[in-house]
Amino acid sequence: MTEMSPAAQAAVIGTTGFKAPGSTPERTPRGFTLGLAGVNFGVYLSLLTPVLVSMAFKIQHISPDAEAAKGNLGLVLGVGALFALFANPLAGRLSDRTTSRWGMRRPWILGGALVGLGGFALIGVASSVWVVLLAWCLVQVAMNAVLSAANATLPDQVPVASRGRVSGVVGITTPLGILAGSFLINYLPGDVERFVVPGAIAAALAVIFVIRLKDRRLTEKPAERLTIGQFFGSFVFNPVKHPDFGWTWLTKFFVMFGYTGVATFLPFYLVERFGLAEQDAIGTILLANMASMAAMMVSSPLGGILSDRIGKRRPFVTAAGLVMVVGLALLATAPSIAVLIVAQAIIGFGAGSFFSVDLALATEVLPDPDDTAKDLGVLNIANALPQSIAPAVAPSIIALGAATPLGGYTLWYLFGALVTCAGAVLVYRIKGVK
Repeated sequence: MTEMSPAAQAAVIGTTGFKAPGSTPERTPRGFTLGLAGVNFGVYLSLLTPVLVSMAFKIQHISPDAEAAKGNLGLVLGVGALFALFANPLAGRLSDRTTSRWGMRRPWILGGALVGLGGFALIGVASSVWVVLLAWCLVQVAMNAVLSAANATLPDQVPVASRGRVSGVVGITTPLGILAGSFLINYLPGDVERFVVPGAIAAALAVIFVIRLKDRRLTEKPAERLTIGQFFGSFVFNPVKHPDFGWTWLTKFFVMFGYTGVATFLPFYLVERFGLAEQDAIGTILLANMASMAAMMVSSPLGGILSDRIGKRRPFVTAAGLVMVVGLALLATAPSIAVLIVAQAIIGFGAGSFFSVDLALATEVLPDPDDTAKDLGVLNIANALPQSIAPAVAPSIIALGAATPLGGYTLWYLFGALVTCAGAVLVYRIKGVK
């Protein structure tokens, strides 16, 4: 890790008890944990509701043909996720270099939320797949900038010993966002409301967090200009020089593939395998997410607290991944809606433990304390990339499975279970964290 010069340290003004980006704060500011959780909740509510529910039906309204709808959904979500890949680390790097008098993180959090809201409105009124695609790319860029800058405040504001607890609270916002989105969709009749309302909630929570955040301020521009090489370096890291960071990235990618990647086609799964109508499928997704959420409310805070107390992260990640494997295998072979809901609860229990420890583990393997947001952005590529790869490969795997006794969706969810299992095992390649 690089050391900051005294001059560089003097250039950073903090209101959270430290003076340098590489320093560790002594205590967590009051209200910070709930504020950060609120921003994450808003981002996941606005992004995952379309990914898991509303985008599939939006595309189906534009492309009534089932096969065309699958292809168009894969196109929109896949390309949009690619934009998220670049936006997250790039916004993180720019955030680390921002000298605004409002702080390093706040301009990106607020600006991204407002731009994202405009993109959601455009999706809602779109009557063309291409307009939806362009607007979704804009949304992904904007909301991932929010996520990158907001999560960079965790190492800015929270001592190492408390990061598991804070990460546990923040981690539960993912299922909360999914559950809230499923609930909202049941009561929002049109496409416009289904996209604008979650986006407006995300913007409001971002405003609240920005107002209360005592952000770090960089009063002098970095001595080095952002070169073309550094620009492209925002999206990569050296796994040979920083192997723990590399294995953390790969672990996250595999587990997130099993969690969010395979879930994209759940609406189609319900319609085709169980013969549900659109509104019935939405209601079933709500029940499944409620079961998942109930399980996560137990495992997420418990995992974070136990991880801090025991002083270990890896066992929780492995256990979480293996529990998710069981849930995905059950989902793949579910003979009824009731079993499918139980499977979602099992997946949620495992995911809750994973989310509670994942962010805390990540902050302990960052390569450079002066590039916190950029490195977290690179790590967040592992969140977004499965949402790009999964929709791209799903139609082929589902088609392959349809030609076998297993069935298309059974093979798809079993494939997700296999990938998740790989992530559960690979976490033990990380040597610098217990």
